[in-house]
Amino acid sequence: MESNAVTVVYKWIAKPGKLGELTEIYKHVTQAMHDNEPGATAVHVYTSEEENALYVRDEFADAGAVGYHLTETAAKHFGSLLEIATPGPFYFFGDVPAEIQQATRQMGLASEFSGHAAGFDR
Repeated sequence: MESNAVTVVYKWIAKPGKLGELTEIYKHVTQAMHDNEPGATAVHVYTSEEENALYVRDEFADAGAVGYHLTETAAKHFGSLLEIATPGPFYFFGDVPAEIQQATRQMGLASEFSGHAAGFDR
């Protein structure tokens, strides 16, 4: 069965002493996605005090939902995030159109894109 779903896995490295603040911003981002982005099907945020980093896994119904997220929720929080953290690599898994790929690069994100090759869901 072909899926249009897109998963994005990424990392933010907090500036010294800012991991708590970064985590709080992501609690707001997660709530905003839940409330306003029906195409966001799952969001999971993890923290590593050892690495002073926050890891995120976003799951979207399709590339359109990714585009909406980037232009709406992400755009509203991006400036605040850059003040307290450095974006790490962003890995996009699924069919992501060239215009969305270009948009992530214009945001200054180190993005990599991979199409689906095999797998299953239970």
